[in-house]
Amino acid sequence: MLPQDESIRILGDFLRQHVGERVKSVSVTTIQKLAEFVQKENAFIYDNKFYKQIIGGAMGSPFTLTSANIFMWHWEKRWVRRQQSKKETYDANGWHPNIKLEWNIGHSVSFLDVLVSNNNGALYTSVYHKPSAEPYVVPFISDHPRYTFTNIIQTALVRAIRYSSTFEAFNIERRAI
Repeated sequence: MLPQDESIRILGDFLRQHVGERVKSVSVTTIQKLAEFVQKENAFIYDNKFYKQIIGGAMGSPFTLTSANIFMWHWEKRWVRRQQSKKETYDANGWHPNIKLEWNIGHSVSFLDVLVSNNNGALYTSVYHKPSAEPYVVPFISDHPRYTFTNIIQTALVRAIRYSSTFEAFNIERRAI
């Protein structure tokens, strides 16, 4: 989970380095205040209790993903600088308490929601499902608009088409949908 204040500060650093003090006609300070509002004003109900999110951002929010990418940009920049000066690649997990990297050696690796596999030098891709992720389910008795149900299926099929490098991988995902 991203620390909210730190990620907002890093957003400002990123924008100043890459665009300057203004993005179109909006100041970086204003963008940071808007980012603070988006990140800090998240609430949810669980077990009939109201909670305010104090670490990270809303899952599935495009801004949360962008903020996480910018946060990692900052962290990677520092890590690479250290690695180049000390010629070492270990202890990457010691840099920030909220960043945990996983080392993999093998024929396949998952990245976000794509599984990339190496089969005798040829790379293949398919949809990756995290073990803890829920399947695409919205109860038909929910108050969601009707188009939500068809959009979930359509989005899952488009994702299967885009991520599957073979027809066989697509068919496996299509059947799972």
